[in-house]
Parts: sequence; C-alpha cells; structure tokens
Amino acid sequence: MPAVLIVCTSAHELQGHPTGLWLEECAAPYYLFQGAGYSVTLASPKGGPVPIDAASLAGDFLTEAAKKFLLDPAAMGALSHTARLSDVDMTPLDAIFFCGGHGTCAAGDFVDHPSVKAAVEGMHSSGRIVAAVCHGPNCLPQCVKPDGKTPLVQGLKVAGFSDSEEQAGGLAGKVPFLLEAKLKELGALYEKAEDWNPKVVVDGKLVTGQNPQSSETCANAVKDYSAARSRSAGPAAGQLTARTQQSSNDDSDPSPTRRRETGSAPERSLSGEEKRSELIK
Repeated sequence: MPAVLIVCTSAHELQGHPTGLWLEECAAPYYLFQGAGYSVTLASPKGGPVPIDAASLAGDFLTEAAKKFLLDPAAMGALSHTARLSDVDMTPLDAIFFCGGHGTCAAGDFVDHPSVKAAVEGMHSSGRIVAAVCHGPNCLPQCVKPDGKTPLVQGLKVAGFSDSEEQAGGLAGKVPFLLEAKLKELGALYEKAEDWNPKVVVDGKLVTGQNPQSSETCANAVKDYSAARSRSAGPAAGQLTARTQQSSNDDSDPSPTRRRETGSAPERSLSGEEKRSELIK
C-alpha cells in the first residue's frame, strides 16, 4: 500500500490575523489519496490539533470535500491529533504533501522550520515525491540540494500562490515574503495561471499547485506520478519530463466580489477531476 504524509500548519495567527489551515487543501487530497488506496497520515510542525481558517468554512469556500471532512469523525480526529513532524518516520513514505493556509507563513511554522526543511530535503534527495499547494510551497525556500548550498528550487519549474493573488487577499503586508517573488529570487522557473484558476506543475519529484483551486489536481498529479513510477522498470523510473497543467474557469463569475475576500482565498470553483488534463501519459 502506498503511503503519503499530509502536512498542515500549526499556526493559528499571522501577525495578529486569525488564520490556520485552508481546509479544502487538506480535505480534497485526503479523500483522493484514501480513494486511491493510500495509507494517509496527518502531521504538523508542532503536532496536535490543527487550527482551521474560519474563512475556509464560509459560503462557497466550504467545498464538498471540506463539508465531508468536517462530518467525518476519523478525519477530524486525525486533524485534531496530528503527529509532530519531527517524530514521523519518513522511511515508508512514497510522498509528502504540504497543505496551505496563511498559517504556513507564520514564523517557525513552514517558514524556517528545521523539521520541515529536513523532511523536504530528505524526501526529495531520496527520490520520493514532494508536493505542495497554494501557500504550502512556503516549505521550499529554506531547502537546498544535496550539495548543501544550492537552493532546492533552483532550475526547477514550480507553482505557488501568486503575488497578485496575495495582494488581492489583503495579507501581502503580513506574510514574510511574497511566495512568487521569493521562488523566482531563488532561481525557480515559476509558472502561474490567471488568478484563482488551477495550475499544477510537475518537475521531476517536485509537484506544486498555485492556489486552493489546484488542491485536487495537485493530489491527482502525485497519484499519477506514483503510478507511473510503479509501472516503470527502467533505471529512470519516475523521472518525468517537467509538465504543467492549467485549467480555465469558463463558467466562473469574474466579478471582484466573487474573486476576492479580505484575508482569505477565493472559492474553489472548478472540479479538478473534471477539468484536469492528463499529466502523465
């Protein structure tokens, strides 16, 4: 049975702004991986209960997957009793998946956390999948390649919450850095879709998604990548050519009131299962 570790934030505020996990970004991958036969474990930097951003429970932001998660005793139990990341044995894992939410931006959470850094570098250097969605890629800037000095993302295609999305969300003045700008500064080949549209990038063992709308598609890319590795018997097993995916929301309402909410991400209006293109042939 393949195994995945889903890592969530431990932080409940960002410079005085109440925040936490954006629930969709954990719920959709959680059920997708379970449905694909994965052993799923939830972890966080500190362990214990994960705070949920209240904005992710409001209106259309509360997706079907998030609703299901809230009413699922096993899921909520796991989120309330996450493993401390430093205590997790990474040996049996096939993949690690970092969820977003502005809690990840807090000092000592995903940003500049030794256990996060060790987990990402260890998984990636051992040929296993590292995935992150929305603000989840805050786990990446502190990480380096095996030479101990080159930024891990240097020369790699990546996605993550865009600077324009951060500005629209109203918290650009509270985050430690704008993620798009930081990734570019470190030499990453940053790619993005139009704001609030799904975008997933696969480059070798690194799988990244731009925003909440990308969460299901990002998890699907991990599943497909893992399946391709399992089928491959060659020496280059699992080494995919970098590919990207972008889906447009033709049916979405483009009005600012639908696209923006202060201090929160927009609704996840697209089904990754319906809109995604095949990432792995």
